[in-house]
Amino acid sequence: MGFRLPGMFTAKQGQEARNVPKGYLAVYVGETQKKRFVVPISYLKSPSFKNLLSQAEEEFGFDHPMGGLTIPCTEEAFIDVTRSLNTL
Repeated sequence: MGFRLPGMFTAKQGQEARNVPKGYLAVYVGETQKKRFVVPISYLKSPSFKNLLSQAEEEFGFDHPMGGLTIPCTEEAFIDVTRSLNTL
């Protein structure tokens, strides 16, 4: 069972996975297996999203193993944060 959060989507496999629409940012989320999400750059202003970025900075610094921004939290926690941002 799936659901769609407005403003956020998971990237598709293949060539589309490399394309990020203007105004969006690709992030990798997960503790062991990483899932790629594409989120609006407007999330960068949010204190709760900034907290996730601080966690990423503490864990990885500027060396992200996936080659992109990696956020070290569970997928569920990330979805909870982004869901709250969508209701603003």
